[in-house]
Amino acid sequence: MVGTIIGSSIFVQASEIANLVPHSGAILLAWAAAGVLTLIGALVCAELASAYPRTGGVYVYLKEIYSPTLGFLWGWAMIWTMHSGILAAIATVFARYAGNFLPLDDVTTRAVAVAAIVVLSAINYVGVKFGSGVQSAFTLVKVLAVFAIIAVGLLVEPRSSVAGGAPVMFEPVPAANFLLAVGAGLFAFGGWHMVTYTAEETVNPTQTIPRSLMIGIAVVTVSYIGLNLVYTMNLPMQAVMTSTRIAADTFEVLIGPGAARAISALVMFSAFGALNGIVMMGPRVYYQMAQDGLFFKWASHLEPSFKTPDRAIILQAIVASVLVATGSYRALFTRVIYTEWIFFALLALGVVLMRKRPGYAPAWRMPLVPVAPMLFVIVSLLIVLNQIRADWQNAAIGLAIVATGIPAYYLWRK
Repeated sequence: MVGTIIGSSIFVQASEIANLVPHSGAILLAWAAAGVLTLIGALVCAELASAYPRTGGVYVYLKEIYSPTLGFLWGWAMIWTMHSGILAAIATVFARYAGNFLPLDDVTTRAVAVAAIVVLSAINYVGVKFGSGVQSAFTLVKVLAVFAIIAVGLLVEPRSSVAGGAPVMFEPVPAANFLLAVGAGLFAFGGWHMVTYTAEETVNPTQTIPRSLMIGIAVVTVSYIGLNLVYTMNLPMQAVMTSTRIAADTFEVLIGPGAARAISALVMFSAFGALNGIVMMGPRVYYQMAQDGLFFKWASHLEPSFKTPDRAIILQAIVASVLVATGSYRALFTRVIYTEWIFFALLALGVVLMRKRPGYAPAWRMPLVPVAPMLFVIVSLLIVLNQIRADWQNAAIGLAIVATGIPAYYLWRK
């Protein structure tokens, strides 16, 4: 879970939150609030995972709480846009940073991104245990590197005169800006729900999945707050607001110009680990949809030797590779990514509704129901409404793309 969430954005782009709340204390508070809200979402998934420990995660929960149509819409958006789009986007980030070590043009950069998708698909083809081992190894090194960065940032005296300087005076942070900053932080926690997709391949899922959700969010939140503390301590606020490679800029101040290449290697490593988690999780949803007769029947096939959803893995690799090769993932992903918060709001509301349904018997129950889930519903809807307000045309296109799943669902049923 940690390896899937911590990708490349926290090492590359932290200026969005700083531009909204240009004060170090407000920045750290926004990250902390995003972590708490993500924890609430994770607790929602933890309870539902303990009630329905089946492959497919969010797809299964939406289907059980509401209707097969809603579950199908989630899976439909995943395969064609949301999940495949984020897979293509992170693979492209990985390839671009490889350009710091290899001479790559646009074509070869796309080729490296596709190669990363193919290699990781092959790793996960040969078994979830092997893929999980790769994930664990990359995550361990990544988390150790993050805490090493935090330790260096807190203990090493900056070598460059860029650090510190005269403080910049800012007006008090408006409440609306703080809410927008929290929303931006929530996107950096994206992927927290994916651990639920492999429930049937997880040992003791009713305990393991809730535990991994809670511990994972705690580790990621501490990492994000620590990294942003280092950024704001060692760079002037104006640099934090404008930097597009903030981790590299911070290490140039702390250690010197040679540190930029080390950070580039860390971004590649981190992106590769996140890619592995995303490659591992998605095919389990398409497999379960096919098992339910709501997707191509051949996608329900399990590889006889490795017991993995081999054809669903291949399908995902093909779709993501096409998105990389054509560059179309940018438009698709940015148009539909906010729609997942509609589904998250429905999940949180679902816990409140299911508590009243006869026969609902989760092995683990989240605390503070209904207050915590309803708070999450409100924040999720605010994110969606803010996106519609900010860019209603692309928001409408994104909703239309997801809505194409409605006729597709009825065609499959027929």
